[in-house]
Amino acid sequence: MENSKDEQIGFHKGSLATLAKEREELSRMVNIVEQLMQMHVSGLKELGVDLEQMAQQQQNSASNVSATSNKSMDELLK
Repeated sequence: MENSKDEQIGFHKGSLATLAKEREELSRMVNIVEQLMQMHVSGLKELGVDLEQMAQQQQNSASNVSATSNKSMDELLK
């Protein structure tokens, strides 16, 4: 049985409203994670750890070994 056009419109509008709320929540979560990461970066800077310098050194050494073996910030922190 085929849904009426009005039912289909209602379904799509409801779906968009739900997805918009989920996107809003996801954005809020990303902002919180970013704030927490910045707090930890600041804490490391206060302790004398320069993550930017470490990343640059890793990138330079990785480019000397292989162009495909660049390490991300996550790998530096392990």
